[in-house]
Amino acid sequence: MKIFHSINDFQIASGENAKKTILTLGTFDGVHFGHKKILEKVTQNTENEKYESLVLTFFPHPRMVLQEDSDIKMLNTIAEKIELLDKIGIQNLVIHPFDESFSRLTAEEFVKNILVDQFHIHKIIIGHDHRFGRNRTANIDDLKAFGEQYNFEVEEISAQEIKEVSVSSTKIRQALIDGNVALANEYLGYDYSLTGIIIKGKQLGRTIGFPTANLKPEENFKLIPQNGVYIVKSVIKSKTVLGMMNIGLNPTVEGKNQTIEINYFDFNQDLYGQKITVSILERIRSEEKFDSVAHLKEQLEKDRNTALEYFKNQ
Repeated sequence: MKIFHSINDFQIASGENAKKTILTLGTFDGVHFGHKKILEKVTQNTENEKYESLVLTFFPHPRMVLQEDSDIKMLNTIAEKIELLDKIGIQNLVIHPFDESFSRLTAEEFVKNILVDQFHIHKIIIGHDHRFGRNRTANIDDLKAFGEQYNFEVEEISAQEIKEVSVSSTKIRQALIDGNVALANEYLGYDYSLTGIIIKGKQLGRTIGFPTANLKPEENFKLIPQNGVYIVKSVIKSKTVLGMMNIGLNPTVEGKNQTIEINYFDFNQDLYGQKITVSILERIRSEEKFDSVAHLKEQLEKDRNTALEYFKNQ
């Protein structure tokens, strides 16, 4: 997959080798089942190699720019989104820096200058409720009219098709905020994950038989699930390692800041400074404050048994 970091960077072969594009656009946060329905239509349209597939997406998320009070968190980092789109078979990805000047483009400026002149569009595949242009005033009917004017096709994803896969990034975010990671994973079609660098923590866990790797997420805009204890796994040096993870404040020892601590089972390697991805599989319980470290240890032993039973049944 070719990756371009702005619309102006996009180039496609010229002359006899020039191909027009089959395009879709959106933030595609999560690249979930609903998104895949659209993206797979794009790749199916390019199977005869006459056209090239193109996804236009944006960073930062438009809501981060246009809504000052927005505290929206993302389901994917840019690296994760790239990997997911590549797996689907998208040939060209444009990640455009979204800003206020871009938001002020009129619908016709967007269509003529970008879709037609820059992207050499043959067809756009888009949801029935898509709106675009300054103040999002143009709709699917306007897009079809532009298609007739500038000679490109518009394929509309109907409300019924989208409803068949009743998934949205908003629903997935809410599931994670609620701690319902199993539901989020079902909607996504893959395991939600956090990637970051392992840093030194208070090292309390090792004194009670539960040494932890403290994860510092690589991006601060990535959504962290609700505080609690989760069943997790990682691939470390080509080996799948099982474990459990606590997200929270460590109230038993009067913690003040949120930490992400992973206790890996049957694993004893120094991970400090390493970049690790943690796949989150299931939630065990909420974070609790125990009246002693001994009671905390008892609960951690129960949590580990719960996690091991989960893996045994998989």
